[in-house]
Formats: sequence, C-alpha cells, structure tokens
Amino acid sequence: MNAVPDPPAAVFNEHRELLFGIVYGMLGTVADTEDVLQDVWLAWERRSHGAPIEHARAYLVRVGINAAIGRQEAVKRRRETYIGPWLPEPVLTEAAPDAAEPALLTESVSLALMVVLESLTPAERAVFVLADVFGYAHGEVAVLLGRSPASVRQTAHRARSHVQARRPKFAVDPAVHRQVTERFMAAVSGGDIDGLLGLMAPDVVLTCDGGGLGPAAGPRPMRDAERIAALLVSRRFRRHEGLEVAFRPVNGSPAALMWREGRVVGVLMLDLTPELDRVAAVYAVTNPQKLTTLH
Repeated sequence: MNAVPDPPAAVFNEHRELLFGIVYGMLGTVADTEDVLQDVWLAWERRSHGAPIEHARAYLVRVGINAAIGRQEAVKRRRETYIGPWLPEPVLTEAAPDAAEPALLTESVSLALMVVLESLTPAERAVFVLADVFGYAHGEVAVLLGRSPASVRQTAHRARSHVQARRPKFAVDPAVHRQVTERFMAAVSGGDIDGLLGLMAPDVVLTCDGGGLGPAAGPRPMRDAERIAALLVSRRFRRHEGLEVAFRPVNGSPAALMWREGRVVGVLMLDLTPELDRVAAVYAVTNPQKLTTLH
C-alpha cells in the first residue's frame, strides 16, 4: 500500500523555521520575510496539486531564496528614504513553545553580521547565507540558485573575504557576553559615565535606529566614546521613567529589552572586541515599528 502524502500545510510548516531563517538572513525584516514566506506557501500549495515533489525542502528553499533575491531591490529602494541609520529588525531567538516566530537563528546571524551582509551583492549574500550560515555545500547552493558550482565557489570566496575584513570571526562565550551587557546596562541606568567609558573601546561605534519615530543618536553612527556615554545616560535618550529592563537572546546574542507599560520601547545589543574585554559597537533599535514582534 502506498503511503499517503502529508498535507501541503504540514510539509510547509515542517520547513517554515528554516525558510524564515534563510529569508530573514537575506532581507533583515520580519514583515518582508513573512511576505516572501506567503509567496512560497502559495507556490507550494499550487504545486502540490500536481505530481508529488520528491525533495520538498529543496523545492521550498529554492523558491524562498530566489524570491528573497528578487525582493531585495524593492527593499533597497525603501531604505534610501529611511530616516537615520538602518538596522535589521531584531528577532528573539530563545526557545519558546508558543513562539509566533521561528528561533532558527544563531550567532551566525547576529545583528553585527547582518549589518555587514547589507553591503554584499544579492548573489553574494544568498551564497553566504546558504553556505556559511545554514551549512549548504557549494554544489547544493549551485542547484538552489541555478548557477554553476565554479561560479558559486568564486562568489562564496568574495563574500567571505568581505565579511572577514569587516567582521573577523571569533568565539564569544554567551555568559561573558551577557555579563558585559548587564554591566553596561547597569551603568546606563545608574548614569555612570565613568563606568561606561571603562567598558567601551576607545573607537567604539554607536548605531541607533529610531527611524524618525524613536530616540536616536543622530543621522549617522556616533564614533566618540565620551559623546556616546553622555548620550546613553541622558534623559533625552533614556526617557527612564517607568522603564524596566529584561535580558533576552536576540539574533543569537544577549540583549537588553527596555519595557514601559507592557511594551518594548527599545533593544540594545553589544558587539565585543576580539579580546572580549571591551565593547566595540553598540546597536540600539528604538523604532517602534521594528519592535512589534518582541512583545
């Protein structure tokens, strides 16, 4: 007796977490990712009425990655009119049985890396996300993207060289990362400028994405440790009345979520120096439109 194939929805949902991670790695926003996943579902649902697909995951990933590549131009045009620095939308990555969004994201798609990926071409980004983040072999990537293995290898080399130059890879102990994050937030909450200066590298960079809707550091990243410390402890930035702080993993790394009246009003994440003893970069997202999935 032939086995009864799983319903299309069951097969799609089985691979949805993987699809979300890949497409999010390409686009950096939950809304765009969900739009692409909806397109993938519609294509899958239509295709399921025909002959059975032997390799469902490969089919879904191929449709998803190519749809994400096709969407990148529209996403790029939209960001040209964005107010202030743009950062990827933060995504909670802790395991939760009732989580609405997938958690298949690790340090490989940290916010710092996602920022670097923004500077890659669509082809380079697709190859890097598939091969380096999700572990696909070059031959598999070639099939998924409809390119030759030699072309994929060349593209992978360019992408890796670019990423390594801007963000050298080194291991970060999550416990150390969280401890530094907690100390940093304690200094911010206590208005301890000297404490912040002791934690930050001299060439630290603050990138704050308010999108014109939340507190921001200015039209471009800030690169002066003393100015950054003064801004972080200022009332203009903190608006601290009634503010609560919770530490949760975001994009695979410890992050400080700032709450007021039951909703997240900001997320702060740190990138450490290779020596793990100083803060190399501070990423803050205060645009309320990018915080809706964190409640």
